[in-house]
Amino acid sequence: MSKTDVKEWQNALKAAGFNPGTVDGDFGPNTLEASINSLGGTHAPTPPPASPHELPEEWLPPSSQMERVIAHWTAGSHSVSKTDKEHYHFIWSGDGDAVRGDKAVTANESTSDNDGYAAHCKNCNSGSIGVSVACMAGATESPFYSGVYPMTKIQWDHMCAGIAQLCAFYGIAIGPKTVLSHGEVEGTLGIDQSGKWDFTRLSWAPELSGAKACGDRLRADVKAALEGAST
Repeated sequence: MSKTDVKEWQNALKAAGFNPGTVDGDFGPNTLEASINSLGGTHAPTPPPASPHELPEEWLPPSSQMERVIAHWTAGSHSVSKTDKEHYHFIWSGDGDAVRGDKAVTANESTSDNDGYAAHCKNCNSGSIGVSVACMAGATESPFYSGVYPMTKIQWDHMCAGIAQLCAFYGIAIGPKTVLSHGEVEGTLGIDQSGKWDFTRLSWAPELSGAKACGDRLRADVKAALEGAST
């Protein structure tokens, strides 16, 4: 997100009655707090749209063997950690910026080398691109509590734009078995995930509940981002 985008977002927050601090184009703690407060507001402003080209082309090595994109949350803070970069190909921080993981997408063409790939999903890493949003430390599923670093709509929008870009680049059709959350893997692909629940709830959309409902929203937003990029 550019400084211009952040300024527009700060102005939108101010217009909606939230206090992001100085309108300076920096996504600092005041802007973050105002953004989080806006999630529960009745007049929350619409964030600036995510770029349809979230990921630099040099981050995308060609491959004909990628079959799916699996979306996660890190269960950490809004900052991308060293561990996050070890396990995911791409991560979106609290301000919506994309961060490249340590392993290239092509490292997951085969997982026979044991630790030379991004191990983001139990027994479902081959052919899988792992993406994540940095958030949800201390979250609980029931009763639902999003922790002290809830997922923000900005993160979600930018992740969906990135997934749309990955689907277009790697020729991945958007469907329940090809674009899905970690929480859907066990039910949809039949591969045990030891109770992982990202995402069965979304901090900014409390009306959605369950892996399928959240997964359907994921695919709908990815499709919308892809259509926006094509136009």
